[in-house]
Amino acid sequence: MSELVADCPRCGSRKITFDVTQEHHIGIRYDWQYWFEAFCVCRHCKCSTIFVLSQNVDSDHGIVQKQGLLKLTGAVNRYMDIESFVSLKDSAAVEPPKHLPEEITAAFAEGAKCLAIGCHNAAGTMFRLCVDIATRDKLPATDERGLNAKIRRNLGMRLPWLIDNGLLPEALRELSSCVKEDGNDGAHAGTLSKEDADDLLDFTIALLERMYTEPERLRLAKERRESRRKPPSSI
Repeated sequence: MSELVADCPRCGSRKITFDVTQEHHIGIRYDWQYWFEAFCVCRHCKCSTIFVLSQNVDSDHGIVQKQGLLKLTGAVNRYMDIESFVSLKDSAAVEPPKHLPEEITAAFAEGAKCLAIGCHNAAGTMFRLCVDIATRDKLPATDERGLNAKIRRNLGMRLPWLIDNGLLPEALRELSSCVKEDGNDGAHAGTLSKEDADDLLDFTIALLERMYTEPERLRLAKERRESRRKPPSSI
């Protein structure tokens, strides 16, 4: 039976040996790196954990790909890196909108995971961060039309200013009311309910889709249209 050495999430034992009893191949990255979920039993507490494993760069790729995990001799750690283990954080979470900047995608994913496990204040804080990052660059470089340092700094004041001045769609105004002017919505007071966090999620998705997803989809559609109408190249 294959073995995995890891810290046990169930009993807290450090560098304990697990018996790998089942494997499930979940995908391939970079055209060579195999990923698995491995059902493992801790030899100390006898409880099970599902670890997410990725093939490490120094391993013999052929052995893992031909044999899988269960037929490996010795510790699986020679071939695989431990990425994480399956837990409540892996509950079905909302996927981020498409075509977002990497920084916003990471913040949204973290917020969605927090929301999935009932951490509403943490979720709200991360969704607020997404909106904050996305709207900073919408402000003009110089103060004009009533823009000042307080509006630049305060997200709850920034959103109405951007909508009033046509830099964000008017259709977002009602949804944006979930972001309070004083920031008293989770990041500061720590009192967000599930409904509050869901409202922030809805607004964040609507804003990000308007700012990033829809323009990129249109750009890609235009690119495809132009490609279809290009004359065939002569040989």
